[in-house]
Amino acid sequence: MERETAIAVAGLRRSYGEQEVLAGIELTVPRGTVFALLGPNGAGKSTTVHILSTLLRPDGGSARVLGYDVVAEAGAVRAAIGVTGQVSAVDGLLTGTENMRLMADLHHVGRTDGVRRCAALLERLDLTDAADRPASTYSGGMRRRLDLAMTLVGRPQVIFLDEPTTGLDPRSRRALWAIVRELVAQGVTIFLTTQYLEEADQLADRIAVLDGGRIVAEGTADELKRRVPGGHVRLRFDDAGELARAAAVFGEAAADPDALVLDVPGGGDVTALRTVLDRADRAGLAVADLTLHTPDLDDVFLALTGRRQEVPA
Repeated sequence: MERETAIAVAGLRRSYGEQEVLAGIELTVPRGTVFALLGPNGAGKSTTVHILSTLLRPDGGSARVLGYDVVAEAGAVRAAIGVTGQVSAVDGLLTGTENMRLMADLHHVGRTDGVRRCAALLERLDLTDAADRPASTYSGGMRRRLDLAMTLVGRPQVIFLDEPTTGLDPRSRRALWAIVRELVAQGVTIFLTTQYLEEADQLADRIAVLDGGRIVAEGTADELKRRVPGGHVRLRFDDAGELARAAAVFGEAAADPDALVLDVPGGGDVTALRTVLDRADRAGLAVADLTLHTPDLDDVFLALTGRRQEVPA
C-alpha cells in the first residue's frame, strides 16, 4: 500500500447468517483527509467500521489500515487508531479527569506525561471547568467531547467516528466539526459514518454511499450532486396574472399558484440562470424575486438508494 494511503479495502465481505451485509466493497482513503460513509440504517456502515478497527473479522476480501492487515496485524492497527463509536465509552461514575487518566493508563502512557497530556486535551476540548465533575453530570455534547478526548490520548493517526454527533444539538455538532477540521489539519485521517447529510457535505473530502452491501457511488460532494438532476431557477411573481404569463413563456416549468412561484428546470448553475433571465427579459416579465436551486446530498441519497436519509430528531 502506498505511504499516502491510510485505508485500503478490496472485495470486503461480511454476512450474518443468511444476510449479506457487505458484498465485496472497495475503498481507498488518502492520509490526512475526511472520508464519509453514508447509507440507510442497516446498510453496513458500522460493520465496516468494526472490521477496519479489528473488532470484527471479515468473511472475505482484504483491508489495510496504514499498511497493516486488519486480521494478520490487528495489534499494529489498534496501536495506530482511535475509535469513537455510537455508544459513548465514558464512565459516568468517574470524573472527566479520571476517565482521561484511565485511558492514558490503558495506552501505557507514563504518569507525568499522562497527566500533562490529559490536561492539555481537556483544555483543547473545552472541558477543563468540568474536569472534576462526574461524567454523569455532563450534557450530551460534553460527553461526546470527552469521548473524543479519550480517543486522542493515544495520539492516533486514523480515527473512526461512527455517527459521532447523533442526538447532539446544532451548536454541539458544529463544535465537534471544528475539532475534526483541526485534527485533519494536523494530518490525522478521519473515517466518518453519519446520518446527517449536512455533516458529510461540510466535512468530507470524499463520500461513498453504501446500499445493499455495495458502494453505489463515490466522489466529492460536488461530484455526487452533479450526478443527480433537479437543478432549477425559482421565479417569484407579485400576482397570478404575471405568473400565468411566465408559465406560458416557460412551458417546461412547474407553477405553484398559491406561492406565486415558477420552477424552471435547468442545470442549477450560472449558465442556466443567465438563460432564464434572458428569456424573462425578452418576454417583458416582471419577476419579483429569483433563487437558484441545486441538488443537495439528500437528493443524491434519494436518487441512489430510493429513499431519503432518516435524520434523527
